[in-house]
Amino acid sequence: MSDPRHQHELQAVAERYARRTGAGLYSPLRPEVWQTLHERQRVLLGLFARHGITELPALKLVEVGCGAGGNLLELLRLGFEPANLTGLELLPQRYERARAALPAALPLWLGDATEAPVGPASQDLVLAATVFSSILDDAVQQRLADAMWRWLKPGGAVIWYDFAVDNRRNPDVRGVPVARVRRLFPQAEFEVHRVTLAPPLARAACRLHPSLYTVLSAVPWLRTHRLAWICKPGG
Repeated sequence: MSDPRHQHELQAVAERYARRTGAGLYSPLRPEVWQTLHERQRVLLGLFARHGITELPALKLVEVGCGAGGNLLELLRLGFEPANLTGLELLPQRYERARAALPAALPLWLGDATEAPVGPASQDLVLAATVFSSILDDAVQQRLADAMWRWLKPGGAVIWYDFAVDNRRNPDVRGVPVARVRRLFPQAEFEVHRVTLAPPLARAACRLHPSLYTVLSAVPWLRTHRLAWICKPGG
């Protein structure tokens, strides 16, 4: 990729991740974290069911920004075959952690996702979880969205999970509202769900009692993230 603007933004993404602290906030040992994970999984399984997916092993899925491999491990537990999953990761340290955690049969690729060796119309699903909120350049967001769309088979879907509101305490990320997601995938058919209790509120509530997460997350406007099924017509 020779575009200097694109390369500059990729370097900026790496620097933003390097500045992040407080990784312990995302430990699944924390009650608000495991409840967030379970909530998201319930909604995802519901999406599979509503869209007629009853057998997971044969599906091909690529994850953009797979990090240390946590989402891919979850998909393996749900029944996906390792050889039908692919992880793409920009950051070497995260890539190495994923390679150590995941089975050898599951291919991983290190580098710019838009240059990944993923064939056109080769994937049933493409997963992007809290990826676009770390890309602050609109053109780079669009280039990645275009690549993801190109990889999908007709009838396939992007599974999108990201937050829709800005975090005033963290200028390294930017919320991605649903209107922006629709502009990124203008030809898509959408199903969107509000999920994930606002993390600061979730942490405060669970310090009092973990059951408060469920109570508060029942209020839609307290949920900060969107889980979307972004379908490519024609299947």
